[in-house]
Amino acid sequence: MTEAVNNTQRNNYKPDDAADVLIVGGGPAGLAAAIQLKTERPEAEICVIEKAAHLGNHNLSGAVLEPEALHHLLDTALPDWQNSTDANEVLSKKVVKDNIMFFAGKNIAVPLLPVIKIAAKLHLGFGRMLHENDYIVSISKLTAWLGKIAGDLGVEVLTGFGAEDIILSEGSQSAAAIKLVDQGVSQDGSRQPNFVPGEIIEARFIILAEGCDGLVTEKFVQKANLERRAPQLYSIAVKELIKVSPQQYKKFGTSRVLHAMGYPLWSPVIGPGIFGGGIMYPEADNHLAVGIIAGADFKYRDFNPQDALTNFKNHRFVKKFIRDGTIVEAGAKMIPEAGYYAVPRARQTGSIGQANTLLVGDGAGFVNMLKIKGLHNAIESGIKAANAVSRAWKNPSAAAQSYTGLLENSNLIKEMRIARNFRQTIAKFGQLLGFPLSSLGRLLPIFRIEPDYQVMSVKDYRHKPTVEYDKDTFTAMASTQHREEQPCHLTIVNTDICSRECTTKFHRPCITFCPGGVYETVHDTVKPANPSNCLHCKTCQRKCPFDNIRWTCPEGGGGPRYKQM
Repeated sequence: MTEAVNNTQRNNYKPDDAADVLIVGGGPAGLAAAIQLKTERPEAEICVIEKAAHLGNHNLSGAVLEPEALHHLLDTALPDWQNSTDANEVLSKKVVKDNIMFFAGKNIAVPLLPVIKIAAKLHLGFGRMLHENDYIVSISKLTAWLGKIAGDLGVEVLTGFGAEDIILSEGSQSAAAIKLVDQGVSQDGSRQPNFVPGEIIEARFIILAEGCDGLVTEKFVQKANLERRAPQLYSIAVKELIKVSPQQYKKFGTSRVLHAMGYPLWSPVIGPGIFGGGIMYPEADNHLAVGIIAGADFKYRDFNPQDALTNFKNHRFVKKFIRDGTIVEAGAKMIPEAGYYAVPRARQTGSIGQANTLLVGDGAGFVNMLKIKGLHNAIESGIKAANAVSRAWKNPSAAAQSYTGLLENSNLIKEMRIARNFRQTIAKFGQLLGFPLSSLGRLLPIFRIEPDYQVMSVKDYRHKPTVEYDKDTFTAMASTQHREEQPCHLTIVNTDICSRECTTKFHRPCITFCPGGVYETVHDTVKPANPSNCLHCKTCQRKCPFDNIRWTCPEGGGGPRYKQM
């Protein structure tokens, strides 16, 4: 899975032309910020850099999308958007039938929608798990469309540009520039004939929109001394896009979504006890998206989320819709789940970011697990970031506080506050007690929760399929590509810990849980032997039980190439 990186865009870019606003990450949050700001300040020089080869290649989600934030963005930037061909393609489906179910074992599906509707009337937290009238979207297609709108407005959108660091101004709280990844370096670190040094791109304002566990975002959190009141918790999502027969597709319907709790992730009392569930959504042309979202605080040393996906697909309710279907695309990503208390803030001011640098979308942690959604918040945060930058145009150091003030008065922070204890309560008490207790979320204290990597045990997952999951085929369906001659972007920090402690106690779980099959045992030593298979989900970095793996950004243009996910 090798591809030489095309440096045409990089060689045509002149980094001496510092941007007014530099946005790191070309997903929905970053592009929303670019579009909104360009409509407010047409004269602004706005640059978006994205590490994927094309917009949408690294964007994977369910996804159901609450419409308000997107409508607000489009009404301002593209008044006639509802009549466009792109809108009719990307936003053609809305949820009419909302299947929320509990899977009790392999064959039984119990509807939960009536209970959740009652909870909604009683204003209980889990009553917010409703999706009627939401858009059903391909997030990769949505991202490509937003990128087109941004480009038409005059935003410079550059793909294939991986960022590796943020540079703070000396003696100041402001960020001065972003450092890009070197290209054309061999595995031994020497420069090849096609070597291109990573540019340093300066900007007056920087918006970090990298998505979950962003490399530059986390470096900024450390350098700027931001803090989280609670550790971020994650889930790992694996998804397949399956082409089914016209009859199966019609039977499922184009306006229906399925969210299922219970089997194969959780069974009361007897276990397993993994937070999460399965999803199934319709896509275009007889395709159904099927996935599993599993909390990364799973305790089972041999758990593989793809095994859970296999079990979910074989459940009686699901199987009838996808039997004999053909997998045409697959992928994996992490989702930040800890919510309000895990949003990083400046210690002194409480701002979400600092001075001229703002955090948006999943990188900030704006996912509401009570709703099982984050896409609407990503777009909303991008809009608010643009509003703040426009307000602070002549005083960049005031941007983060302006942004935070706008967020504090928005629906985004309001709903994040309502859900603030949900995920931690379940992590603390388990699902059997956690779900009912979470309805008291506003009255509960902040529970001290261990990071995901600290909760691994010697227990085994009890629903292991009889056939080993084919990760090579999964990786091929993600179309992931990296230049194989480049240095490995995955590092095992201390190989002794890996060999002596992790292997003995946990039987090398990274080999099992990595969805790309990156890790292998080579001469009795675990190594990231297949870095070209990496899906950029970063699960290894957050789930290694000894916090012993580090992910760095490979050359721009590498990674998965999702088109329909």
